[in-house]
Amino acid sequence: MPLPSRRNPSPVLKPLTLLLLQAFAGAAIAAPEPEPAAPDAPPIETVFVQGQGRQVQNITRKDLVQATPGTSPLKTLEKLPGVSFQSADPFGAYEWSTHISIRGFNQNQLGFTLDGIPLGDMSYRNSNGLHISRAISSENVGSVTVSQGTGALATASTGNLGGTVAFTTRGPSDTASLQAAQTFGSDDTSRTFARIDTGLLSTGTKAYLSLTRQRADKWKGQGSQDQDQFNAKIEQQLGDQASISAFFNYSERDETDYQDLSFDATRRLGHDWDNYAPDWQRAVNAANGIYTGGVNNLDDAYYLGRGIRHDWLTGVALDWTVAEGVSLNTTVYGHRNHGESHWYTPYTPSSATVPISIRAQEYGIERAGIVSDLSWELASHTVTAGLWYERSTHGWSRAFYAVAGDEDTDRFLDNPFSTVIAQRFTTKTKQFYLQDSFALLDDRLKLNYGFKSSKATTQGDNDIGGRAAGTLEASKHFLPQAGLTFSLTPNDELFTSWARNMHAYQPGADGPFSQTQAAFDLSKGRVKPETSTTVDLGIRSRRGAAQGSLALYAADFKDRQLNVATCTGIVGCPTVLTNVGKVATRGVEAALDWKLSREWAWFNSFTYNHSEYKDAPLYYEGTTAIDVNGKRVVDAPRVLFNTELSFEHAGWFARTEAKYTGKRYYTYLNDSPVPSYWIGHLAAGYKLGKVGPFREATVQLNVTNLGDKEYFGAIGTNGFASSDPAGTFATMLTGAPRAAFISLNGKL
Repeated sequence: MPLPSRRNPSPVLKPLTLLLLQAFAGAAIAAPEPEPAAPDAPPIETVFVQGQGRQVQNITRKDLVQATPGTSPLKTLEKLPGVSFQSADPFGAYEWSTHISIRGFNQNQLGFTLDGIPLGDMSYRNSNGLHISRAISSENVGSVTVSQGTGALATASTGNLGGTVAFTTRGPSDTASLQAAQTFGSDDTSRTFARIDTGLLSTGTKAYLSLTRQRADKWKGQGSQDQDQFNAKIEQQLGDQASISAFFNYSERDETDYQDLSFDATRRLGHDWDNYAPDWQRAVNAANGIYTGGVNNLDDAYYLGRGIRHDWLTGVALDWTVAEGVSLNTTVYGHRNHGESHWYTPYTPSSATVPISIRAQEYGIERAGIVSDLSWELASHTVTAGLWYERSTHGWSRAFYAVAGDEDTDRFLDNPFSTVIAQRFTTKTKQFYLQDSFALLDDRLKLNYGFKSSKATTQGDNDIGGRAAGTLEASKHFLPQAGLTFSLTPNDELFTSWARNMHAYQPGADGPFSQTQAAFDLSKGRVKPETSTTVDLGIRSRRGAAQGSLALYAADFKDRQLNVATCTGIVGCPTVLTNVGKVATRGVEAALDWKLSREWAWFNSFTYNHSEYKDAPLYYEGTTAIDVNGKRVVDAPRVLFNTELSFEHAGWFARTEAKYTGKRYYTYLNDSPVPSYWIGHLAAGYKLGKVGPFREATVQLNVTNLGDKEYFGAIGTNGFASSDPAGTFATMLTGAPRAAFISLNGKL
C-alpha cells in the first residue's frame, strides 16, 4: 500500500468518496417533498449510565451545544470524575498542547473510537489514527461516552490499558432542515458552520452535508490556528430489517505553534513569552549566539513552529437484523493522512549566511479496516462476538529546508536540502472478542463475561538514518473481562468489573523503532507488551431530584516501557527503550447531579488518584542511575474537582463551572512540581424561537478562563524528564487567558 501524498490519492478512499458524493447529490436533487416524520430522538440528559458493570458516564448533547463552538469534544469531558484535560488554547483543539489522562493513564494508554471506528491514541505524532478535532466537526458530535476504568470488549483499540472514550455522531435527521451558525470572539476568531439535512425521503433515504470554516489568531505571538472541514453522511433503509450508510469526512488544519516554556524561561521572560516571529533578525541573532531581552540560550525560542494536517476518513456501515434476536453490525473504513510539522531550527543552517533552516517532520498514514459485531439472544443470554482487522501503513521522515528570510511557509514543503531520517511501518492488527450477558433474580442481578484475543504485528523499515528496522509482535490470546450489577432497590445498583488489557508496540517517531539498530536489537529480546489489570467497585443511586455515583478503583500496570530522551526535542536524537517496572493506581471517584428546582441544576465531581511507580529497576541516563520507585506518575494530578451550576427558564440558559487540578509533575523523580490551579468558564444565552426565516434561533455567549488565571495549561509537550531541579526543561505551555465569544445559531 503506497504512502498517501497530495499527488497520489488513496485507491481505497477515492471510490468510496465518489460513491458517497454521487449518492448525496442524487438524493438532494431528485428528492420529492418528504412526508411528515417523527422528530429526532431526544438527547440523553444525564451523565450516568445505568446497568453497566463498570464506571461509564456520558457527556450529553446539551454539554456539547453550550460549549464554545469549535471546542474539542475532549475538553467537554473534564467535568467527569477521573478525567484530567489540558490545553493551551481556549478551544482545547491545539493538538501540540491537547492532552487527556484518565485515572493516571495518559493519552496513548487510552482507547478512542468514532462510531466504532478506531482513532488510535490521537497523539500529536499519531501513527495509528487521527484526532477527534479533525475526524469530524464538533457540531456533528451527538454524545461522548467515557469508561474510566476499562472499555468494552468490542472497543477497537490495542492501546487501552486504561479507559476508553467513544464519540457518537449526529446522523442525518428525519426532518429536512438547514442549520447555520456564526461565532465571533477574542483573537479575531471567526467560525462558520452550515449543515443541510434532506430529511427522511419517501425512498427511505436521508442524508446530511456540513461545512465548517474557523479562523483564529494565537492569543500571544504571531500566527493563526485555522481549520476547514467537510462532513457528509447518507443512510438508506433496506426494508424493515436492514440499513446501510456511507460517510465522508475531510479536514484541513493549519496551526501555528506556541513556544514551549520551562520554569527558568518563565521566570526570566514571563508567561506571555513566545517565538520570535515576526522578528526575523532577532531569531538570526539568537542563532548566532547574540541574545537580548532576557534570552540566554538557543532553546528559549525559535522563529516559528507550525503543524499542517490533511485527513480523509470514509466508510460504509451495515446494520442488519438477520433473524429474530440476531443482529449484525459491520463497518468498513479507510483513513488517509498527510501532515508536516515545521520547526525553524538554529541547530542546522540553511547556508553560510543564514544560520536557520526549517526542520520538517513529515507524516503519512494509510489505514483500511473492518469492524464487525454479531449478537444473538439465546433464552436469557445475549451472546456477542466480534472482530476488528486493520492494515495500516505509516511513514515519517525528518528533512531540512532552506530559508532565505522571514517568508511564510504555511504549506507543504518541497525539495529539502537534506533528509536525515526516513522510516516506514506496516502494522496488521487482528482482534476477536466473545461475550455473554445474562440476568438472574428477576433481572436484579446482571452478569457479563468474556474475553478478547489481540495481535498486532509491525514491520519497520529504515530507509535513511540510523534508526531501527525489524519486526515486533504484541500478542495476547486471552484477555478476560467480567462485570456485574446488582439492584439493591429500583433506585440503587452496585457494580463491579475486572479486566485485563494489552498495549501494542507503537510504530513511528516515538516508539521502540526510534532507537538505534543496536539498541533495538538489544532491547527486543527483553521488552514485553505493556499490560494492565483493572478493578472497579461502586454504587449508582437516584433519589428524587438527585442522582450520583461513588466508585473505588485499582489498576496494576506492568512492563511499563519508557523511551528515554537523549537530547532536546528540536534536535531529536534516538531514544533508549527501557522496561521500568510497574505502576500501581488506587483511587476514588464521586459524582452528584442535583436538580435543585425546575430551573436550577448543580453538578459536582471529585477524584482522588494515587498512582506510583513500583518494582522499577534502575535505569541510566549516561552514567546517572535513576530510581523512580515510590514516585508519583508524571502528569497524574492526585486531586481533581469540578463544580457546575446551570440555569434554564423561559428560553434563557446559563451555566458556570469551576475546575480544580491538583499538583502535577513532569519529572519521574518528582523534583519539579507544577502548581495546582482553579479555572472557571461561563456560558449563557437565549433561545429566540422563530426569528425571520429561522424557525429556531439562539444567541450564546461563552467566556473561557473567567478569572483570567495565569497557569500552566499543558505539561509534557516535549515529553518528560527524569530530573530537572533547575527547571530548565522546556515542556510546558501557558494556559490561554480570558477569552469571550458570541454565537448566533439558526435553523430553517
